[in-house]
Amino acid sequence: MKHWNPTPLSTGCRWLGGLCVALVMAGSGPAHAARIKEIAAIEGVRSNQLTGFGLVVGLDGTGDQTTQMPYTTQGLKNYMEQLGLTLTAASQAQLQMKNVAAVLVTAQLPAFARPGQLLDINVSSLGNAKSLKGGTLIATPLKGADGEVYALAQGNLIVAGAGAAAGGSKVQVNHLSAGRIPDGAQVERSVPTALQEGPTINLSLSASDFQTARKVAQTINNRFGNSIAQALDGRTVQVKAPTSPNERVTFIAEMEELPIENSIAAAKVIINSRTGSIVMNQAVTLGPCAVAHGNLSISVSSTPVISQPNALSGGQTVVGEQAAIDIKQEAGKLIQLPAATQLTDVVKALNSLGATPQDLLAILQAIKSAGALNAELEVI
Repeated sequence: MKHWNPTPLSTGCRWLGGLCVALVMAGSGPAHAARIKEIAAIEGVRSNQLTGFGLVVGLDGTGDQTTQMPYTTQGLKNYMEQLGLTLTAASQAQLQMKNVAAVLVTAQLPAFARPGQLLDINVSSLGNAKSLKGGTLIATPLKGADGEVYALAQGNLIVAGAGAAAGGSKVQVNHLSAGRIPDGAQVERSVPTALQEGPTINLSLSASDFQTARKVAQTINNRFGNSIAQALDGRTVQVKAPTSPNERVTFIAEMEELPIENSIAAAKVIINSRTGSIVMNQAVTLGPCAVAHGNLSISVSSTPVISQPNALSGGQTVVGEQAAIDIKQEAGKLIQLPAATQLTDVVKALNSLGATPQDLLAILQAIKSAGALNAELEVI
């Protein structure tokens, strides 16, 4: 599990025939200098996900229904046995679980977390509880991917919602089956990191780019001396660091503040066919081409036809259908699109087509196939 710090980008928005196109405008002005900490992360310095099964008690009759959620009863039985209380089969069958709900507790263990540190936790209902509002989470161990317990959660839930029901009517505001407990978990075990191990540390870029990796290595070498940093590939830069813990932390803190001039990314157009959205970056250019586009519509209508037999003929009335198919194709004129070397010019050229959002998706793919769109198309 790695934590990536995305590079902040300035964005704009244009409308193409009712289609919102988000435009990355960083290339239209002077290059923005980002810090190393904003485009790269130290390998091994990451957070870990924790999860656990727990019970929320103290609900006002809005808990799980026992007949449909047997694991709620089983969870309460196990918890009471840990407290020294043994439930017989008869007493277990008489349990009323309206005030108890089975929940899944999740938390994020940050890097360098130490025992005793408090964490925020999220609590979500696993069963058919109507509401968790007013409930209290009882002691719940939170485990990592290795099955070990790293934190213990407990506390009163905060549910940002309200609801009421009576006489078959119901009113609800926001979501009532999930809540949050600020500082609701305490770290019981720390996760070791490899930050202080070895003579070098590795920087992992948030995006694979050889030019950016080269610039990061050059910037570090210009500041700390030659051969300190070297780019291993398009995503990883290896840096020699002091072996003393205090000196290594100081070195990393100063290195992360070094400014890196952003490189122009590879030209790319992202198309979301489900939502009809298109995202272009600042490197997209358009070659001269001509586009003709016309809409084709097919209409099929059906009219009932009743065949009535003559009197005393002994026949039966038959109901049939008469279908009519109408094909209509709108005229589409040929529109010449000039060469566009700036992103704003690309937007103006595409706007001149006056195409609908779904039509524009097909037009961009056709322009790319014709070799006039200088960008990579990615459909998500």
